[in-house]
This record gives sequence, structure tokens and C-alpha cells, in this order.
Amino acid sequence: MLSERFLTKLVKTMTRHTLTLKPTSETFMPKPEENRRYMLYMHVPFCERLCPYCSFNRYTYREEVARPYFESMRKEMLMLRDLGYDIESIYVGGGTPTIMLDELCETLDLARDTWNIEEVASETNPNHLVQPWLDKMHGRVQRLSVGVQSFNNELLKTMDRYYKYGSGEVIMERIAQAVPYFDSLNVDMIFNFPTQTEDMLFADLEHIAMCGARQTTFSPLYISGATADNMNRTLGKMDWKRELRFYRIIDGVLAEGAHPLFRRETVWTFNRLGADGSDDHALIHDEYQTSYVDYPAIGSGSITHLAGALYVNDFSISDYNRHIEEGRMPIMGKSTLSKRDLMRYNFLLNLYRLRFDKRAFRDEFGVSVEFGLPAEMAFMRLNGAFATDTKDELTLTEMGRYLVLVMYRQFLSGMNNLREQARAELSGSERQLLFGNGTIYTNMDE
Repeated sequence: MLSERFLTKLVKTMTRHTLTLKPTSETFMPKPEENRRYMLYMHVPFCERLCPYCSFNRYTYREEVARPYFESMRKEMLMLRDLGYDIESIYVGGGTPTIMLDELCETLDLARDTWNIEEVASETNPNHLVQPWLDKMHGRVQRLSVGVQSFNNELLKTMDRYYKYGSGEVIMERIAQAVPYFDSLNVDMIFNFPTQTEDMLFADLEHIAMCGARQTTFSPLYISGATADNMNRTLGKMDWKRELRFYRIIDGVLAEGAHPLFRRETVWTFNRLGADGSDDHALIHDEYQTSYVDYPAIGSGSITHLAGALYVNDFSISDYNRHIEEGRMPIMGKSTLSKRDLMRYNFLLNLYRLRFDKRAFRDEFGVSVEFGLPAEMAFMRLNGAFATDTKDELTLTEMGRYLVLVMYRQFLSGMNNLREQARAELSGSERQLLFGNGTIYTNMDE
């Protein structure tokens, strides 16, 4: 589709110029705003398997490296406390956050002893939806997101996930066992794999309808420069022309019809509805990645968004630990956003949440969205993106939702390129972005 290709290229060009990592002498994050509560992101970079499509900071798990890492992360967390941050919620991402259960529990317990934490969300993999993980996470983690990607066994084998994380049938059983332990269990799916067919996608949607999980995300597969070659070898060549067709299938099956099973929470997040069509167990923060615009982040390779800038932590585990021991935060670089960059980010984030408040935009930036982002508004209007377009708000048509999906997909790809800039600063074997079939021990010089 012409508009998709134009938008992809446009956002790719913008993020290349905007998300530029520069050295900084800052050794601590900015002070928090007064009387403001924050979400804290924690990054656990260790995995049992390194997926071919992932360019997050991650290393093959070794206990002798991971255990002191958790200790360093707890020290970094207390540095935030000493700066005056008041944390109300936590999101733990990775990597595989649940890879060292005792260390994760100790870290979360310390956070609750330090602040009045309302809610903890964490990512995990299907092989951890068993005991003792379920009992240990119950009460400590309210929202769990399990990376399933697909229930199709052939796709799982292609992704090098089948033998480590279980077959589609086993994963379904584990999800059913895990649902009662959490306020919300999210099943994280990916669509538009090169070898994925429409029949495979329909089968995945059937599994989602049957599995009982409260929430599901269907994000499109996206790539970065570091993952492109390996993805082509392991998964096959991407076919972007199918993305819209696949998205329409997902959106239609889950959220359309006289009695939909789910309602749209964001462009690619769906919440299960009750038998009477109601959402009977709303959460404090339904979508963490969009509930907070500014947030501190800790851990190696984490990215903080505060005061109009992105702060990137050391990607090297050894440098990360060393800087923490020196009593400073492990900030390796910074990307400062212009007012126009922040307006675009606000525009994208709120459209991704399906409703854009024009009055809130005007209050924050001092101009209307039409004046601040004339080209973006003209493009969206030209392509029939808005179902509602009044002086107060914007909502999206089906085509609008897809165009926002393209923008958000490409923005996340741009964030991956920011990570690649950080990884390029590493030396020796830590610089390599390894995959499941790579050398497993040479990426950590300790």
C-alpha cells in the first residue's frame, strides 16, 4: 500500500535524525517533579534463548553473571529513592525477568519496602508458567505478560522457541493454569512472520479466544539493522504487503461483530469482555507502555524518558556493575528531543491509545495540533484516518488504526536503532548481538 510505504519511510527518516545518541557527562538522572508519582521500568537482560527478531539488550543467561547484576540493579533502584523519586508502579521487562526467581522476588520486595507500590507488571516466557514461579509471583506480580508469539508449532520451531518453551498445546495448558494467579494475564503475540499463513493466524486467534487470558497484544513483526540479516536467514524475507490484511483479520475477529469477545484498548491491544459485553475487571493502568510518558528506568540497556530527553544506560554488564559500585548511575548517552519531536511523540502515543485530546495537546504545547503538526494532520486526513475530527478530539477509522500501527511499529524500530548506537560503543565480544545459534558465553567479559 502506497500510504504505508510512504509512512514507513517517513518515520524511519525522522527517527534516524531524532533518536541520536550523544555522550553525556551526567552521572545521575534529573530530579523528579514535585508531588509526582512515577512508573519504574526495570530491565533484566538475560534469556535462555536469544530470539532472531529481538534487538533489546540481552545476554545468554549465566548465574554467576546474573546474580551480581540483580544486586547492582537494587543499588541503582535505591539511588532513585535518594534522588526523591516516588514510585507507584513497576514494569519489569527483558530479556526474561523471571529467569532468576529468587533475585526477582528480592528486588520486588525491596521496592515495596521502599515505596507504596500499587501494581507490578512483569514479562515472562511460557516455561515459567509452572511451580514454583506461580506461587512466588502470586501477590508480588499483579499483571503478567507471557511472550507466546504464536501457538503454531512450526513457527515456534523456526523461532527456536519450541523445545525450550513448549509446544502450542503445552502453552495453552500452562496459560489456563496461570490465569487465576494474576489480576491480568496478557498473551503477547506477533503477526506477519514471513512463513505465517492466514490459516495459521486464524488458528492463533482461535487459541486466544479459548485460552481465558484477560488481555492479548498482537504486535506486527518489525526489524532493525542488527536483526535484518539473521531474520532473513532464520525466518525468511518479510512481506510488508500482507500486514494490512493480517491486521484487518485480527481486528475483525477480536473486536468486531454484534457480540465481540474483546474490546480495543490500543491499536494492537485487546481486553476480553464478559458474557454481558462488559469489561468487569478494569486495572489501575491498563497499558503500561502508554500510561506513562515520563518514567525512570534502571538496568543495563534500559532507556529512561525524562525532561524531554532519553537517557541510555550502559549496555555492557561489566561497565554497568562498575559504575554502580562507583556510586553513580550508569548513564552512557543521551538523546535530547526538540519541542517538535515531543509533539510528534504525544501525537503518536495518544492516537495509539485510540483517542487524541486536542485540548490537552494545546495546554501542553501552547499551539493547536493543526498548527504544531500541519503535515501529519494533513496526511492523516487525506488518508481517511479519523472517525471523529472535532475541535476537541480525534478518533480513528480502521484505516487510521492501521496507519498508527505503521507509525508505532516504525517508532519501535527506531528505538532499536538507538540501542544499536549504544551497542556500537561496546568493545570486544560484548558488542555482538548474538542469537539462539550463536556462541553463548563470549558475549559477557566478566
